Amino acid sequence: MNAQFKKGVLELCVLVLLDKQDFYGYELIKRITDKIEISEGSVYPVLRRILKQGYCTTYLRESTEGPSRKYYHLTEEGKDYLLDLEKAYQNFTQGVNSLMKEERNE
Repeated sequence: MNAQFKKGVLELCVLVLLDKQDFYGYELIKRITDKIEISEGSVYPVLRRILKQGYCTTYLRESTEGPSRKYYHLTEEGKDYLLDLEKAYQNFTQGVNSLMKEERNE
């Protein structure tokens, strides 16, 4: 699949997962790469951007397997933004699906 296409939906994937529970970076990457083939390094820029925009916050949690981990938590503003993205994604995919179902004029 085209890398630009994946990049476009990656933010939505990150927000969807954070809406379900708090995650640390590697955990998010693992969950996404289990479903979509992406480069691991592509998630951290998304996390930095949504953090800067106020869509999530971070906190540290002790780990039994090494240093403390930085967890990401979706804010109320992030939840509102996610709803907007989900609506836009649904409209987009409906439009694409509609075009794909149209008969060819040959």
